Amino acid sequence: MAFALNNDTVTKTYGRWAPVYDVVFGAIFDRARQAAVAASEEVGGRILEVGVGTGISLGYYSARSRVWGIDLSERMLEVARKRVYEQRMTHVEGLSIMDAERLDFQPASFDVIMAQYVVNTVPHPNIALDEFARVVRPGGEIILVNRIGADAGARHLAERVLSPVAHRLGWRSEFPWQHFSAWLDRHKDMRLIERRPMPPFGHFSLIRFGKVVTGPIRTDPRDEAAYASTGNLEA
Repeated sequence: MAFALNNDTVTKTYGRWAPVYDVVFGAIFDRARQAAVAASEEVGGRILEVGVGTGISLGYYSARSRVWGIDLSERMLEVARKRVYEQRMTHVEGLSIMDAERLDFQPASFDVIMAQYVVNTVPHPNIALDEFARVVRPGGEIILVNRIGADAGARHLAERVLSPVAHRLGWRSEFPWQHFSAWLDRHKDMRLIERRPMPPFGHFSLIRFGKVVTGPIRTDPRDEAAYASTGNLEA
């Protein structure tokens, strides 16, 4: 049985997680978190971290990166802003409340779109992926860490049984690779670069999509106009 997620559910759920998120999910997802940041920095330039949450990954970026973080949860962002201020993270250019399915940025605004544990938590994953593809520049990458559900077997059955519980926690337990492969088939300007299992237990994967360069590119990576006027430079 499929369970629908909506923004209200997600916002309330992660608002409740905010005070304890780092304690509960910090260590268990740390290797995947560092791998995603390392992959983002291989591309470099401007990085949009979607679902930045408490900012737990922001300290892993080097000073040469320029990071903008967005999240749907104000309570999560409160923790992130405090972290940025206290740790003097000058590489963080902004933190904004924003919906992953309605990014308030111009096309080709970023070199990297990075989203950890996000795509299987949004109401409409394909719309979010479409938005990621819109705002990443040609030659840039979409870098995800995401749960990949089993196609069959005992784990697939367990995911179906646990689906109602996962929904109440704010995510989908059933999320097969078919979601991504079908999306990729519709986007001829995107290609799969890498799919690598991540701990714990390989239930999550680091996924890298590259946006194909189809013609001359006129971009200045330091052009402030690459950002839309969000009016929320709060980092």
